[in-house]
Amino acid sequence: MLFTGICISFRVFCQETKDPGVRPPRDTVSPKHAADSTHHTDTTRYHLSYTGAGSINRTNSLQSYLLNNAAKISMVKKSATINLNGSWVYGKQNTALTNDDVSAGLDMNLYKTLRHFYYWATVVYNTSLPLQINHQLQAGLGPGYNVIDKKKLVLIVSDGALYEKGDLYDSLYGGPNGNVFRRDRYQTVRNSFRILLHWVLYDKYTLDATGYLQNAFYNWNDYILKLNGGLSIRLYKWLNFTVSAAYNKFTRTRGVNSLLTFGLTAQN
Repeated sequence: MLFTGICISFRVFCQETKDPGVRPPRDTVSPKHAADSTHHTDTTRYHLSYTGAGSINRTNSLQSYLLNNAAKISMVKKSATINLNGSWVYGKQNTALTNDDVSAGLDMNLYKTLRHFYYWATVVYNTSLPLQINHQLQAGLGPGYNVIDKKKLVLIVSDGALYEKGDLYDSLYGGPNGNVFRRDRYQTVRNSFRILLHWVLYDKYTLDATGYLQNAFYNWNDYILKLNGGLSIRLYKWLNFTVSAAYNKFTRTRGVNSLLTFGLTAQN
């Protein structure tokens, strides 16, 4: 028997940039700026979101389930945005734990700079069983650029430096006794590149995609790759059918994790 859970959320984006889904309204007083950045009001607005999804698979010899939860609080205004977000993925297959992944982050974006440019800063804490991350702390900052900044089409690229402190279980292959696991405690500095796309078509279809590539400066082969994508189809004004996928790779532990979710999205 296979049961797929329902995804319920108030749509927002998380990480070091403005959130296209909750940005302030356009300013109708200054027409010459109508095609520029959508941060045209200095009124502070607050947004709260929650996403929940899950799946259960049961056969004669196998029982597995997965729960995926995420929450976010955002403060948005013309000159800056602040986002506090967290997620938890928990899963089991029979009696074996497959996921117990926690991510919590605080990020801020400052728009008082050159036209279409902004600065971001972030602090993130992660744990991941599939990626063999026991504890990981990242903190960094850098610039970003709004390549396209329209109400229905947003394309953003950003880059910067991240300090990372980790506590991992690293698998060593080819030892005399087979695979040997050892504790890997380390510190490094990474280059963090990101690209984000938000595209609304005919007020009915919404495509979201985000990609991160974080290479260590001292070893370009030590990298973290994160890919997230989603397609939403509007059923009613506040209800969408949503398909989303996530892929994560961490070469330091040779860990790979992928997740596919589909369900319903409720938004204000």
